[in-house]
Amino acid sequence: MSKRHPIIAVTGSSGAGTSTTGRIFRRMFESEGLSAAMVGGDSFHRYTREQMQRLAAKGQFGARNHFALGANHIDRLESLFYDYSLTGNGRYRQYVHDDDFALVAEGNKPGSFTPWQDLSPNTSLLFYEGLHGGVVSDAFNIAQYVDLLIGVVPIVNLEWIQKIHRDTHNRGYSQEAVVETILNRMNDYVHDIVPQFSHTHINFQRVPLVDTSNPFVVRDVPTEDESMLVIHFRDAREVDFPYLLQVIPNSVLSRHDTLAIPGTKMSLAMELIVRPMVQRLIAQKTFA
Repeated sequence: MSKRHPIIAVTGSSGAGTSTTGRIFRRMFESEGLSAAMVGGDSFHRYTREQMQRLAAKGQFGARNHFALGANHIDRLESLFYDYSLTGNGRYRQYVHDDDFALVAEGNKPGSFTPWQDLSPNTSLLFYEGLHGGVVSDAFNIAQYVDLLIGVVPIVNLEWIQKIHRDTHNRGYSQEAVVETILNRMNDYVHDIVPQFSHTHINFQRVPLVDTSNPFVVRDVPTEDESMLVIHFRDAREVDFPYLLQVIPNSVLSRHDTLAIPGTKMSLAMELIVRPMVQRLIAQKTFA
């Protein structure tokens, strides 16, 4: 971790809601007047979409399975975090999604990557959103460089429902293909994704209040008002629970380090909890 060049990472699996959390942070950075170096975890995938399809045909990694550490440039991600913590700079690239029209207009093929390049200079902080922001393994320790590590991890049935809905409605995949992807990823999900949530400073876990017993037949994603949000803090001593209970309606303490709130209050909770932490990181940077 670095006081001069802070790093914030949001980690979670595909369909978990990290993109929604990323948008909340972007609005927060803008309102605070901060210039953040925004880095997407998919830019560190090792293979293009076509390469991944060929590997899947050979029985390696499974269709679109980027959960596995071996399917990603974890070494380059660790180098980026290390370099940024020391110098405020580092190397990154972008993954070209189908709806990245500006990148496609520049001649980049969907499912491929832009060339590696330096981050913009003189940024206030680095913000990462993706699959592997909290990896700790025998070979890598990404989490050690992160000043604020946040996990976004719905209970698994809800996570699957969100992924199936997103990939079928927004990305054009059949439900059968999405379910196959979920099954192919399970081993890597258990071994490479789940352990990260033991290294986070805060976990936001959405829990549905409606029946999701069979996530593969649920047609609609449970709405925010059909959910509760469980927020766990690694260090409860840093949290003003009486204040949060007062300002977040219908919130309760389920454990000494865990707050449960209505699902509709996620944006409010992140503002109240995370904004002061971001402000402290920037204040430390200023006086370091």
